[in-house]
Amino acid sequence: MKKFILTFSLLICVVSLTFAQTYVTPNTGVTLTLDDIATNSPSTITVSGNQYTMLENIEVSESDTVIIDSDLTLLVDQNLLLTVFGSFTVTADAVTITSLDTANPFEGFRFEEFSQIDIQNTTITFSGGLKVLTEDFTINNCVLDNNVSGASTGSVISLSRGEAQITNNSFSNNELPAVSSAANSSVSANIFNNYMEANNQSNSNRPQINMGPTMDTATLKIVQNTIIGDPSLDQVGGIAVANFVGGTILAVIEDNIIRDNRYGMTVVGSNAFVSIINNIIEDNNTQNIPNLGGSGISLNTSSGTQEIIATGNEIRRNLWGITVIGTASINLGDDVDNPGENVFSENGNSGEVYALYNNTANTLLAKHNCWIEGQDNTSADAEAVIFHQADDNSLGEVIYDPVGCQALSTTDFSVNDFSFYPNPVTTEINFNNTASFTTLKIFGLQGNLIETKIISEGENTIQINVASGMYFANFSNNKTILVRKMVVQ
Repeated sequence: MKKFILTFSLLICVVSLTFAQTYVTPNTGVTLTLDDIATNSPSTITVSGNQYTMLENIEVSESDTVIIDSDLTLLVDQNLLLTVFGSFTVTADAVTITSLDTANPFEGFRFEEFSQIDIQNTTITFSGGLKVLTEDFTINNCVLDNNVSGASTGSVISLSRGEAQITNNSFSNNELPAVSSAANSSVSANIFNNYMEANNQSNSNRPQINMGPTMDTATLKIVQNTIIGDPSLDQVGGIAVANFVGGTILAVIEDNIIRDNRYGMTVVGSNAFVSIINNIIEDNNTQNIPNLGGSGISLNTSSGTQEIIATGNEIRRNLWGITVIGTASINLGDDVDNPGENVFSENGNSGEVYALYNNTANTLLAKHNCWIEGQDNTSADAEAVIFHQADDNSLGEVIYDPVGCQALSTTDFSVNDFSFYPNPVTTEINFNNTASFTTLKIFGLQGNLIETKIISEGENTIQINVASGMYFANFSNNKTILVRKMVVQ
């Protein structure tokens, strides 16, 4: 018996050593830097120049603040977690938070309800993501790459409430989607001017932006983002806003570029009021199974109300242009408030073109649209690419006359397809200048001109000598200006 007790006691000791200790701030209203924590608890953080190593969990108490106000790198040991009940602020110009061993990511960040979070100019890699339970959350001009499931299991940034500000960031090659909120949450985030590419590397059936219901009194804004898929992933969509368990959807989805995903965007569920404006939605067909998806825009509800307005969108080369399913509805143009001016091109499958598929009993207004890009449209042209009551008398009618195109300035394909690589950038970019651009100007996020380069026809390699962060690359000639987001690592 004594031998058993001794063995059992030793086992208890060994097991207890496998759990990391937690440094808890004193909850006295103090503001602490990492140097302060290193002084207070040398076992929690060690310091070597501007490199800091976190070796124990950190918990920021309700009345305390941890601030990072100088440029530094924080290496975090595997499985460790930063939990915040108080405030966590990063104000420095260049901060990197990454795993001590990239093969063993740390657990990530957990921001509790009522905490105050403001993260600026930070690169976060090889973490378990950001679990955001607070309403007071801002992340701006940050890079979030190669993060995995950990503290956050739904996405790199998982939101639970309020009006989070997610602006001017870059998300790429993460195991999970970029941003999400739960089906039982009410979130009206501002997701603005982010670059997202190849997220959800786990290839689960989720889009790169995956949002649930919104607040009743505030609008979800998904505006001016670039959302590029990984063509090797066949389950990953672009944007979804869904209302599965009740509540409201109030959303604006505007000025986004959505390419190379399984589908472009979808709105699912009733009590949904969404404006879809001036988006470029192209080549979202990576699964290439028409019965399972591939729409530029898909709307679906089995009951209740959907009031969707779509204006000025460019929808090209998806398996379907727009699909409307169940009791969903959309206004694509009328003679009152919606000018239409949506442009469709080459959306189709199995040898058929489907600009709009009305798989409902509803009558849809769809006036003043360009149904076949690059030519003057007639009513016969529109009828040829719209599936509705004329094709199946159990379906609702699409009222598409008058058609557009004559008055629309369609995008030059050589300009529309223009891109450079790599992005993110390290020291140079490469591109084939088939659009006769003569000048490249690089602007900061505040609109400040940083560099001007003269470029030539054909293949170009341009050296980029700017600090890490998000920029706008402005390509121009005497007729055309094209702006692309550029992330510099």
